[in-house]
Amino acid sequence: MIVSLECKKLKRTGFKAAFFGGGILAAAVPALNMAFRSEAYLSMDAPPVKILLNANWQMMAMLNVLLIVAGACILYHIEYADHAIRKMRTLPFSESAVFFGKTAVLVSACILLLAIEAASIFGCSVHWFGPAAGLYREILKNFGFFLLLMLPAILLSLAAASVCRNMWTALGTGVVCVFAATMIPAQNFALSLFPFALPFRTFSDLSGSAARNYAIAGAAETVGAAALAILILKIRRSFE
Repeated sequence: MIVSLECKKLKRTGFKAAFFGGGILAAAVPALNMAFRSEAYLSMDAPPVKILLNANWQMMAMLNVLLIVAGACILYHIEYADHAIRKMRTLPFSESAVFFGKTAVLVSACILLLAIEAASIFGCSVHWFGPAAGLYREILKNFGFFLLLMLPAILLSLAAASVCRNMWTALGTGVVCVFAATMIPAQNFALSLFPFALPFRTFSDLSGSAARNYAIAGAAETVGAAALAILILKIRRSFE
């Protein structure tokens, strides 16, 4: 019920259009790259999905994380606009339930985003490299991995947006975190565990043990971010 209410609140906010348009923009990155530079990639001796993700995922991931930050700000801006959050507190819902309802909406939007991008990677693989055995499985593994590593950034972006009454404060904080993440060296495992840097990692470019370590870190950070969000909501409520 809460998720349904959250979806109704999104009317006339541009949230759905932003994620759909962002997905199309991110999906265009590998297609355009292959259209103009196909010779450079066709000569590489590696699986098609790995070639395409290594060449394009950094830009695609940046667009994804920026959309996560913007989407989180939109989801909480509709509560702070015209003091709607005060009216919400009179309803029989806990703030943590509302928070996780918004989390479900944002995760669903990210699944749509990743589905559009996966379709683009699949189309580019088939068009330029030809059909390959296990292509579906390889794409599903990579994009499932991406979704897992996005979860900490989703929860932390929503937590920041829930604290900041001014949407631009939360948006600016998120953008700073995204650009800080792009400067973290990928070979430094400890630093690359920064929640906003995790979505830049690719499953196909990691060894089995490294991919497992990142998956465990992503799951642990998701649980930690959820606990932190609940704590923030309780502390904020006690000071209001």
